[in-house]
Amino acid sequence: MARPSLLTYDRGTLILHPPPRGKAWIDLATWDDRIEKFRVPAIYYRRLIETFEGSEVSFVDEANGFFPLDLTPSFEREPYPHQKESLQAWKQGQRQGVVVLPTAAGKTYLAQLAMVATPRTTLIVVPTLDLMHQWYAQMLAAFPEIEIGLLGGGSRDRSPILIATYNSAAIHAEALGNRYALQIFDECHHLPTDFFRVIAEYSIAPYRLGLTATPERSDGSHRDLDTLIGEVVYRKGVKDLAGGTLAQHKVVEIKVKLSPTERQRYDKAIEIRNKFLRESNISLGSLNGWQIFVKASARSPAGRRAMLAHREAKEIAAGTDGKLRVLTELICEHHQDSILIFTNDNATVYRISEEFLIPAITHQTPVKERHDILSRFREGIYKSLVTSHVLNEGVDVPDVKVAIILSGTSSAREYVQRLGRILRKGTELNKLATLYEIVAEDTSEERTSQRRKETTPSPRKQQLELFPSPEVKENNNQQKPQDYPF
Repeated sequence: MARPSLLTYDRGTLILHPPPRGKAWIDLATWDDRIEKFRVPAIYYRRLIETFEGSEVSFVDEANGFFPLDLTPSFEREPYPHQKESLQAWKQGQRQGVVVLPTAAGKTYLAQLAMVATPRTTLIVVPTLDLMHQWYAQMLAAFPEIEIGLLGGGSRDRSPILIATYNSAAIHAEALGNRYALQIFDECHHLPTDFFRVIAEYSIAPYRLGLTATPERSDGSHRDLDTLIGEVVYRKGVKDLAGGTLAQHKVVEIKVKLSPTERQRYDKAIEIRNKFLRESNISLGSLNGWQIFVKASARSPAGRRAMLAHREAKEIAAGTDGKLRVLTELICEHHQDSILIFTNDNATVYRISEEFLIPAITHQTPVKERHDILSRFREGIYKSLVTSHVLNEGVDVPDVKVAIILSGTSSAREYVQRLGRILRKGTELNKLATLYEIVAEDTSEERTSQRRKETTPSPRKQQLELFPSPEVKENNNQQKPQDYPF
């Protein structure tokens, strides 16, 4: 009788020896001359096991380092319809896939439901330290009987439920790869980069859940999420949930004119930039136009002048005095409401903070000071707060009614995230949130504003199932560990 094949985990790969009979598995494997054994990428673990079981291959699995957990939550609430639907869609996708929901739609509670439905060791990956601590607090409240650890910000825990930043998880990907059966990627659009993708590639986790409001990336690498996590299994936008799960909202665009002096400086800067672009045959409207401009600007004095002129034009449009006059009016009009003010640069943040005596948060704000400012803002001690990009992700301020965008990028993701800061219903009945977007008229800001408000693409049409997906029991607490293949 042939000796069964042994499957072990080795620093992000699987070692298979002796090779099993049949050829169904061979396309997943690569021969390693150094050890004279076959290696399989860790991410193919589930496919490999299913291939073995389908071919009745005799094997011993010593790669699997995860184990069942008794995940009985300390609190439960009735999920929103979209949370039930997305959980069901994820289950029918064999517990692999991406769920796209707007900010404030309850993605963290959806993740909790997925964990209860799949009670195994779990790795939760988040982009920022603020989000890491927010998830940690919510997981502690949900599962007080389970050890929950942190990886990042000076912590290096090893626990059944581990919350890690993308940076730390990538650094330790080889060590984490076989410990967790379920991987949850918050803001999963961060994953498909050269540095972060190893978190998924070096892992054998058979169950994967991606959460994001906007999965699309300008470089097109979001397509890799299909392999790293799974396809988009559920998608709802702000308009789909407004008035139900999310607060009703309105978007008000206010256009301001440059002063005669500002207009003269702006037009002169744009002409210097455009002259260089024409002479260099560069179009900023092309796919790689900006990258080509950046490279060309470093090769000659004329290129450097063009880049400086481009930046000057952006600064004039972003920081025109007309915007600050409108900001004054809006703060007075909404003096009883909590207000979040967003800009695209730290210089404008500090200028507003000094002139209006408003607390500011940037990437330079120390962690303890940031925590204190946010706490006072949530409690209503501070009525307004100004920031650049650091609050796009990872801040929970449920009662904010007004957001003001003074400047921003063309990123649709940034726009959706900023809108999401005001969409939590909070404690007020029939809350109406307002997003003001202040745009400098007859400048490049108008095109930038239009691009960031373009709708995200609809989810791909699902293929016809040849075999219907099995029904999943709704009473997840009654499911036993042996009901799962892994």
